Amino acid sequence: MSGHGTGWANPSPAGLVALALALVLFYAVIGGHVEGTAAPLVGLWLLGGFVVQIIVALIELKEGAFVGGNVFTIFAAFFMLTGAASFYFKYFAGINGWPLDTTVDGYAWAVLTVTLIIFTPAYFKTTPAAFNILFLLMDIGLVILTLMDLHIISHHPWASIFSNMCLVNTCLTLYIVAAIVINSTFAKVILPMGAPFIKAKPETSNIAS
Repeated sequence: MSGHGTGWANPSPAGLVALALALVLFYAVIGGHVEGTAAPLVGLWLLGGFVVQIIVALIELKEGAFVGGNVFTIFAAFFMLTGAASFYFKYFAGINGWPLDTTVDGYAWAVLTVTLIIFTPAYFKTTPAAFNILFLLMDIGLVILTLMDLHIISHHPWASIFSNMCLVNTCLTLYIVAAIVINSTFAKVILPMGAPFIKAKPETSNIAS
């Protein structure tokens, strides 16, 4: 995360709010809690998330946050912008009767799933346990989504499982946002997030005492 005193504040709470928004929308849509006619509105909310996350990504990269900057860039482009366009296109394809082979989504999700898994160990070393749990659950959720879109596993019961995982991740993401904001504001740990799963080895000083 950024905010190391070079002039930029830590933008990660804003980016995480956008992520929580996307997750709860996926919960609502994939879990069948809203009708298909909600698709255009979902697309609009995701476009808002894209604006937030691309700004966060640029600040993170400017601050030298290698992991966060790259992950927020990927989220902005594919989870938010492409997701919004997909909701719109599928909605209009449905009402106009356009033939659409959505299996291709599974191939795209496969790349994004593997990419997030690649980044996960870096989060295990550099961020608190709450982030580690979030990314681990997101990895599992994306594997399920990919296999569903590739028609390797059936939507029942896996769509319901994925939907509920999105709801759990929404709550966890909002807890992380609260912890960052409150702990930073009061300059002490009020909402704990735990130590990283991978503890960094202490560096040996080369300066003679």
